[in-house]
Amino acid sequence: MAPSSPEGNPSGLRTVVLTRFSAFGDVAMTIPVVYSACHCYPGVRFVMVTRPSMTSMFVNPPDNLVVASYDVKGDYAGLDGIRRMAADICSRYKPDHLIDLHNVLRTRMLAFFMKLKGVPSVHIFKPRANRRALTRRHNKVMLPLTSQRAFYREAFFKAGLPLRDKFDGLYDGRESAPDSLYAAITAAKPVGERWIGIAPFAAHAGKIYPPELMKKVVARIQDDADRGVRLRVFLFGGGEAEREVLESWASDFGCATSLAGKKYGFAAELALLNHLDVMLTMDSANMHLSANAGTPTLSIWGATHPYCGFKGWRQSDADTIQLPMACRPCSVFGDKPCFRGDYLCLGAIKPEVVYQRLMEKLHS
Repeated sequence: MAPSSPEGNPSGLRTVVLTRFSAFGDVAMTIPVVYSACHCYPGVRFVMVTRPSMTSMFVNPPDNLVVASYDVKGDYAGLDGIRRMAADICSRYKPDHLIDLHNVLRTRMLAFFMKLKGVPSVHIFKPRANRRALTRRHNKVMLPLTSQRAFYREAFFKAGLPLRDKFDGLYDGRESAPDSLYAAITAAKPVGERWIGIAPFAAHAGKIYPPELMKKVVARIQDDADRGVRLRVFLFGGGEAEREVLESWASDFGCATSLAGKKYGFAAELALLNHLDVMLTMDSANMHLSANAGTPTLSIWGATHPYCGFKGWRQSDADTIQLPMACRPCSVFGDKPCFRGDYLCLGAIKPEVVYQRLMEKLHS
């Protein structure tokens, strides 16, 4: 299919299905690209197919975006489930094209079954060889890879839909999200108070700054609050173990409030993120959610590296905290065990350095 111009839609496409089922951070990274596509092509209906747990992060969607959930671990599990999913998508939405933003066995099979029904597809490119060269232990090729969002945009181009960046945050460039959206979490921000978010956990150990060190960062912020600086910290996390840690910090430090385990939902938490003055995260889904919400975001990197192409939306190298170690990165996703056994790449980052960088970002 020949590429079309963003000024119109000579491709003739009317409905385009997009697929991305995991992980949270990768799905969050699709949002700036998907929303831009919707704004570039208002005459095209885009159907974002993802897991039920992912749908609510698509807040304030463009009018021509449909977010459709399919439980690939439940009703649509296995090969027969994928076949039924393809049939349901084709029957319900009558797509002209499929853009696979995941490119795994499940989405490849989905594309195959949809092709049998006459729906052509394109797939995101994954630079596996370059990733291996960047993360291998010896003879690393330390060159930055193309960003994941750029590969998403390339997939649209291959479908005949070249894009311009028309994403201005989940709240579309407005000054802030309405206070009512996060009212279940807290009252509106008082004038003169500064709000800091901290999301100290991630899916894998290679991405997590040691909690005992992060607690010292929160303690340092509490010292400022005790001296009369109007600061408030919101702690983000999920799961029972994270909830216990963050609630203990909230108990120890009066400036801190834990959101872990409260289940306020993406809409409320994203609105709160939008009101933060700064967010401190790992290389995690929270980094992408915060950036999408338009929040100044500072991230800590350990086993992974920004060179792998997974920085947050509009995040620069100056927004990262990391150590220059010859063994970094050892993993694209942080899921490989540390060959040293100590994750020095994270443990050697001093809490005072994190605190100072956080304050610099807060006051920039």
